[in-house]
Amino acid sequence: MPPPAAPFDRDLDDLPPDLRWREWMRRIEAVLFASASPVAREDLVRVVGRQASVDLLVEDLSADLASRPYEVAQVASGWMLRTRPAYAPVIRASADVADQALDLLDFDLAVLAAIAYQQPITREGLKEVFGKEISRELIGRLSERDLIATGPRAPRRGAPYTFVTTEAFLSAFGFETLRDLPDREQWDDAGLTAR
Repeated sequence: MPPPAAPFDRDLDDLPPDLRWREWMRRIEAVLFASASPVAREDLVRVVGRQASVDLLVEDLSADLASRPYEVAQVASGWMLRTRPAYAPVIRASADVADQALDLLDFDLAVLAAIAYQQPITREGLKEVFGKEISRELIGRLSERDLIATGPRAPRRGAPYTFVTTEAFLSAFGFETLRDLPDREQWDDAGLTAR
């Protein structure tokens, strides 16, 4: 049987206000560091005192990390620590991160983008977008990586399943919400759309 957990003092009333605030920031940093996925506000509230503002603590932590190679990012429905994009080549050159790579083909990314922009969308809707049938294997790959999920059934004969993106999609691409997707003009300017 594991030893009983030490009492956990959320409020830290015995500390002066500035040290209390710093300790709450460090607790949030530790939770974000330990988590492989975005941490929701409700989870962070459980590690700080009643009078603490999670938003202000995260803001101060972000400022505190401004000179570091990683940052606090608001992604999906929570926050996470992530390496700043400028350090991506360094990490790829020296660290074993192959299992974290999405390794998607260009066409896979195009299908994923179509789902993101037009969700909920059926297989038939994807066929209309691409002018050809989208394979079950491709849908399976995106689903296995938890980038898409089945959405509501389409309100028409046969009630086919639709596809929608997931929180893992938002996290993988660093979006807080789908409103963060680039608009069509940005895609055109970047040469990423063919039509």
